[in-house]
Amino acid sequence: MRGWVWRRLFPLAGSVLLLAVTMITTTLGSTMIGRSEWALPYDYWGTLVAATRLAHFNLAGLYTQPTGLVSLPGAAVILLPVAVIINAAGLSLAIPGSGNLHPAVWLLAGPYQVLLSCVALFAADALAERLGASRGRRALLAAASVGALWNVSGRWGHPEDAVAVGLLLYAILAMSRSRVWLAGWLAGAAICVQPLVLLAVPVLVAVLPWRRMPWFLVRAALPSAVLLAAATLANRAATFAAVTSQPDSPVINHPTIWTSLAPHLAGGNVAAGPARAATILLACCCALAIRHRWRDTGAPGTAGWSTELLADVLWWAAFTLALRSFFEPVMVSYYPWPVLAVALIPTVVLSWRRLIAASILAGGLTAAAQGTSHSVWIWWAPLVVGLIAQLALARARPGTVAPGLRFPPEPQPANALHSDLPESSSERGGHHPARRFMGHWRPEADLTLPARLTYRQISL
Repeated sequence: MRGWVWRRLFPLAGSVLLLAVTMITTTLGSTMIGRSEWALPYDYWGTLVAATRLAHFNLAGLYTQPTGLVSLPGAAVILLPVAVIINAAGLSLAIPGSGNLHPAVWLLAGPYQVLLSCVALFAADALAERLGASRGRRALLAAASVGALWNVSGRWGHPEDAVAVGLLLYAILAMSRSRVWLAGWLAGAAICVQPLVLLAVPVLVAVLPWRRMPWFLVRAALPSAVLLAAATLANRAATFAAVTSQPDSPVINHPTIWTSLAPHLAGGNVAAGPARAATILLACCCALAIRHRWRDTGAPGTAGWSTELLADVLWWAAFTLALRSFFEPVMVSYYPWPVLAVALIPTVVLSWRRLIAASILAGGLTAAAQGTSHSVWIWWAPLVVGLIAQLALARARPGTVAPGLRFPPEPQPANALHSDLPESSSERGGHHPARRFMGHWRPEADLTLPARLTYRQISL
């Protein structure tokens, strides 16, 4: 236990810090600036209502007002533990406002959703460790990630976004260790919680051999299919309308240059669903292009992932997630967060200068996203430029990743991407008996080029 705490000290400290900042600023902080009511994330209340209905097995009410739920049912499923306690305690879920200045339920539901969101911090740190980053760089990554995570969690109350991105990052980590079956289930859970991660899933598929793709896609689709089918059977009309049209308001939120092209709905809303479907198609095209590149370099067929390949996959995941901000008809302040969360990770294997610059830029974009302007050129356009700059800072030229790193952590056996064999104690070191017998295993094959040279010198 103490060993795990030491390894994950930075995300643990970040979680405590984020929890303290969120609870202080939303309660005591608002009263200190003269406000009579707490400054709470109102979006969170609708999802809480959906979760409490789910706790009562009221599937028909998942997509009916006042939930306002447009995500898949997993967004409510992750709140079930706190929803059960809320129901048992008889706490009110009345919307905060003039008639409900200090809702007691926030003292329970607030910490839960903040700590739940921190799964993204732990996933980012695990990937940074996998990349071989030093503890100093991992500490700076955690600090920058906490600042960005406040936007989606403490400020806007959307733990489903953070949980989905965290699960996606763990799926990438599992694939880098050749655990494709686990990566499929993690990706499926992420999609079920928040389908925005669908943009990055094609990148994971692009790394796989053709014969492994069907089972990966089945695992990735199954959780969402089961829960969505249950909700549809309970209330077909409400579920279909919420999931397919996904209405959003350009008056309440921020319009983009694509707002006029989106289908207009009642109440001044526009349908974001068609644009999001087109963006997923664009992400698939990106995956096809990079698959050809990885195939030419032999990357998809290598054993375990090299540092370079893992950093490249993370960058492309961040890029495809950025497509949402680039082409969304209506933007909300927390939409840029997934890009920042993922793009920060590959910078830990670049120079300190890049990591520091990316951390500062992530903080600046998080602050700028809280602006209230509805002008496309004052709010949306600068954010898009900032996200492009963030991606540029995270992009490495070939051969420049991890210039001072030693052996990549946990080297994997050869041809592991093509095997569903469970990891055993002998397999962790690459000494699977079948591979030794067939002559496929070479210890230096699992090492980066500098490490191979070191290995051969030692062998000599």
